[in-house]
Amino acid sequence: MSIESVAPPAGKPKWLRVKLPTGKKYTELRGLVDKYKLNTICTSGSCPNMGECWGEGTATFMILGNICTRSCGFCGVKTGRPETVDWEEPEKVARSIKLMNIKHAVITSVDRDDLKDMGSIIWAETVKAIRRMNPETTLETLIPDFQGIERHLDRMIEVAPEVISHNMETVRRLTREVRIQAKYDRSLEVLSYLKQQGAHRTKSGIMLGLGETEQEVIETLHDLQKAKVDIVTIGQYLQPSKKHLPVKQFITPDQFDKYKQIGLELGFRHVESGALVRSSYKAHKHIE
Repeated sequence: MSIESVAPPAGKPKWLRVKLPTGKKYTELRGLVDKYKLNTICTSGSCPNMGECWGEGTATFMILGNICTRSCGFCGVKTGRPETVDWEEPEKVARSIKLMNIKHAVITSVDRDDLKDMGSIIWAETVKAIRRMNPETTLETLIPDFQGIERHLDRMIEVAPEVISHNMETVRRLTREVRIQAKYDRSLEVLSYLKQQGAHRTKSGIMLGLGETEQEVIETLHDLQKAKVDIVTIGQYLQPSKKHLPVKQFITPDQFDKYKQIGLELGFRHVESGALVRSSYKAHKHIE
């Protein structure tokens, strides 16, 4: 089965055009971020949904630095030797969330395969600090695979964020090319383990436009359903730079709608499917 798509032209198709963010809430948050030099992946990643999310009181923060130990072909984050862990970071993130009056926070991080705990201790301490300083704020943690080591995953289960997310990113056939050090089955095992051990809600996301077929996308949705994942996001891959993997297809809105319907029929609680959908898109609704 082929995916309904268009070949990548010189410019992006009209459904990928984004309006400039506006609104009182967005303007207030933008001012705070600039004034206090707060670190959000929304701004550093130039997310197309920043205005919408900020207007609804949702923001995404990245911890453990901005240098990753992995070199995924799709990701714009720098690869190399990460900096020393900042043990004050949990408090800094918690204060940022309080200052911005965030209702729902998404926390993500680079991979830290250089650390014995894969960064899981800082992860847990960050959740605890946010809970202490912002008891009304709900949380989603978008975690790495921690190499599938259960004691590291257990730390996330113990601090009990409302949603624990880990992205598959792509279909099985393309995983080695797209994610390099990651493993398709290991990611499924991580998601399954989290659910088995009592995670409130689990979530995963995939990007389209890297050369996958419709059947491969559907097979991935079936795999996520078997892992008891609650929430799925499906979006369009966009090339961060000429050094990264090229876009092979622009998926049409109708095709994204089709995947959403298939996902809902499979029994997922929420399916966000669209060209501009990213991992944290409408994240506040996923705890309802």
